[in-house]
Amino acid sequence: MKSKMKQILAAMLCAGFMAVPVSGDAAAADNMVSAERSGDRMIKAAELSLTQEWDKVFPQSEKVNHRKVTFVNRYGITLAADLYEPKNAKGKLPAIAVSGPFGAVKEQSSGLYAQEMAERGFLAIAFDPSFTGESGGSPRFVASPDINTEDFSAAVDFLSVQDNVDPERIGIIGICGWGGMALNAAAIDTRIKAMVASTMYDMSRVMANGYFDYDKDAATLQAERRMNRQNLNAQRTEDYRNGTYKKAGGVVDPLPKDAPYFVKDYYAYYKTERGYHPRSLNSNDGWNLTTALSFMNMPILAYSDEIQSTVLVIHGEKAHSRYFGEDAFKKLKGDNKELMIIPGASHVDLYDNKDKIPFDKLATFFRQYLK
Repeated sequence: MKSKMKQILAAMLCAGFMAVPVSGDAAAADNMVSAERSGDRMIKAAELSLTQEWDKVFPQSEKVNHRKVTFVNRYGITLAADLYEPKNAKGKLPAIAVSGPFGAVKEQSSGLYAQEMAERGFLAIAFDPSFTGESGGSPRFVASPDINTEDFSAAVDFLSVQDNVDPERIGIIGICGWGGMALNAAAIDTRIKAMVASTMYDMSRVMANGYFDYDKDAATLQAERRMNRQNLNAQRTEDYRNGTYKKAGGVVDPLPKDAPYFVKDYYAYYKTERGYHPRSLNSNDGWNLTTALSFMNMPILAYSDEIQSTVLVIHGEKAHSRYFGEDAFKKLKGDNKELMIIPGASHVDLYDNKDKIPFDKLATFFRQYLK
């Protein structure tokens, strides 16, 4: 065992994965072997303070059992989730992990999606991404193209080992900014058999280029990005000097009379009784301002053309964000990819408008491909 471990560690060192002397491998190997033999777990969930009462922005279904669960991602961050399962379900179920929108919490749209899918026979979890909601991670209120993609895979980890889940029948749903994250997760995680991106944003694109790519030529766009980088890096200095992170602000409040229609739609969801939640970043002070930096530098959909699992992209006909979904769909390959445009629907309609969200279509889609 020691000899084999030394070989593995030496190989990792040669590959540039570890910066430790080969001569020190023996002690590290002994510690790892000792941990394995003693039954210690390296992957452990931290204890989180979870609200037990129903505090969602949608009513609880009588057809579904609900409970809180936690799981750990590859970076050691413990995530909080609401688990929904159909009452009187038997045997191993197909399962779906849901997250989004960007800046929302599981008590909002993702929870509604998860509960609706549970009503249709799936075990579903809606989770708070790292650093937000009831999930762990410090500092708070920061997003990451890498860590938040990993959050979906961590949800698949959790679902894969549940006694009442078939690990070969797991799908994901990403809403708004997490639609892009879900596509990114499907590109790396071959355990995801089917996925849905609903009213999706490509967050790396919008943070780098602004809405509609600023409607500017390449040179002007490059100048805009440079100015944004300068401002955000100056903010890093201020944050470090102050010892705290400046927030970007949630949905604008009070709402300007001349606000674009989609900002008015966001306000109508996040800032009113319809969708307001005290833990929602969009309902309150928003993300840390410097969150944008990593997204500007790391496009999330670089390998989406290699996704072999089944994909359904759903967007509203009148959504300002429709171009994100359509452009992402154009890059996908294979006859198991589908784009569905919902007539008359705006971006925010697909957050909670049950007359617009095609839940029966989603159920049919997942039944077909999670088998």
